[in-house]
Amino acid sequence: METYNKTKIIKRLQDSPHILITPRILKEYAGIVSESTLYRLILDLVESDILGKLERGKYFLNDDRVDDFVKANILFSPSYISFETALNHHGILSQFPYETTSATPKKSKTKKIDGKVYSYVHIKKSFYWGYIKQGNYLIAEPEKALLDQLYLSSKGIKGQAIDEYDYETLDMKKFWKYAKAFPQTAKFKSLLERLKDAVS
Repeated sequence: METYNKTKIIKRLQDSPHILITPRILKEYAGIVSESTLYRLILDLVESDILGKLERGKYFLNDDRVDDFVKANILFSPSYISFETALNHHGILSQFPYETTSATPKKSKTKKIDGKVYSYVHIKKSFYWGYIKQGNYLIAEPEKALLDQLYLSSKGIKGQAIDEYDYETLDMKKFWKYAKAFPQTAKFKSLLERLKDAVS
């Protein structure tokens, strides 16, 4: 039966730049040939709380590099944190959302892992921009997060709280520049007018 050096493997994982740990990565790091030995190693690392399991074939190293935002990014790719979650993170929306919301050019999807909800809302590929990398995750800039929210609100997909938002941290010049890239439908323009009144 093929054996492995658990201590050496853990050290290699801890030194690794990888956030998402897949069986292929683990197999490569451990130098394992047998699939049954690889399966044994994964079970061992999960039971030892070295690895956390997201879903089949997706694991993460249990360290301070991984939080809910990082998990959201690696659970479903491509995606970036946006909407209510990003607005709360940036201090624009005080209400803390119960789920972590992301934008994706793929089909909308919801995943529930360890009692936490991760939702992914479809946006057109042409709108997949305006995000930055913070630490180990991608998140919408404050201005883009608000526009993502308003645009989907104009389509009846998301709610909005124009009178409750805190606009102090927003770069309004950037906001209005970004807003021009969105389809100027009557409902969207109406929301922008309401926002203009709220800011002034």
